Amino acid sequence: MSIYNKINIGVVGATGYTGLDLVYMLSKHPKTKIKYLCATKNLGRKIGFFDKRIKKKLPKISSINKVNWMNLDLVFLSLPNGEAQKLVKKIYFKNKKLKFIDLSADFRITNIKIFEKNYNCKHKAKKLIRDSFYSIPELNNQKIDKYRIISNPGCYPTSIQLPLVPLFKKNLIKTDNITIDSKSGYSGAGKNLKKKFNHKNLFSSTFAYSTKNHRHICEIDQQFLKLTKKKIHFSFNPHLLPTFRGILSAIYVQTSKGKTGNTLRNSLVKYYKDSKFIKILKLNSNLGSGNVLNTNNCEISVCETRIKNKFVIFSAIDNLIKGASGQAVQNMNLLFNFPENQGLL
Repeated sequence: MSIYNKINIGVVGATGYTGLDLVYMLSKHPKTKIKYLCATKNLGRKIGFFDKRIKKKLPKISSINKVNWMNLDLVFLSLPNGEAQKLVKKIYFKNKKLKFIDLSADFRITNIKIFEKNYNCKHKAKKLIRDSFYSIPELNNQKIDKYRIISNPGCYPTSIQLPLVPLFKKNLIKTDNITIDSKSGYSGAGKNLKKKFNHKNLFSSTFAYSTKNHRHICEIDQQFLKLTKKKIHFSFNPHLLPTFRGILSAIYVQTSKGKTGNTLRNSLVKYYKDSKFIKILKLNSNLGSGNVLNTNNCEISVCETRIKNKFVIFSAIDNLIKGASGQAVQNMNLLFNFPENQGLL
């Protein structure tokens, strides 16, 4: 049971795709009171200007310079990579009860050199990484409420870890020659999409990118090793689709001798039997991202192939919800001991 009746919240980066979904969910959450909505542009505007779904009267967009950090219990950081760490470092010791949920990569990677290489920026809050916790709630092996900084996972890594980690733990699939083929709606690239991808017909075609060096590879590597104690060998092939939201990951695996599709499926059913948001479909079920849009759910389907011990595991999430804002609210619920699914149904 939580000791909090309501918590005071600030959202920094409120007008981006993930920020708007976050504000929309928090505006309906019975345990939150939004005190500040911050951005660098459109100061003084109402949040409803950016998202017509948000009907509740909320504070107007303001600069972070206007925030009284002493009045807050929690800050959500929905900022570009490299920015959240600067702000956390600046205010972390001003209010020692203030907690943070960071939706960027700034506190995901524990190895500073790997972070700086992959994200091409110097880390400004190195000493605070040890005070942070990377949290996919369904895979956590400890309570998170003792931490002040929660690192919200990436969207692709969420869709990949949820189906694979339980199977690796049970030694049901081989740890080499794994191919992960993930397709995401273009919102995953943020509002500056055209600056990042100068690609002809981007909104009417499928586009493969960063097969060798996608930034999420180091995150997946780190978490596989941490959660399974095994070195997993995989290739990762991301694509952008001409749809706004949703991720569908197709993961090609090989089983240990004698293991069937039902063995894999039944293991996942058992692992997630108490989960509020993970749905394991019947063997060989068709699966599309449309099943999970605008939800915090992850749907998983184990499918047989023509080759006896080779399987395709499909995993579908909404990249902006379970892959970002919804999982952030789920983490908030755990951080303050609210019901895990509160505000997410």
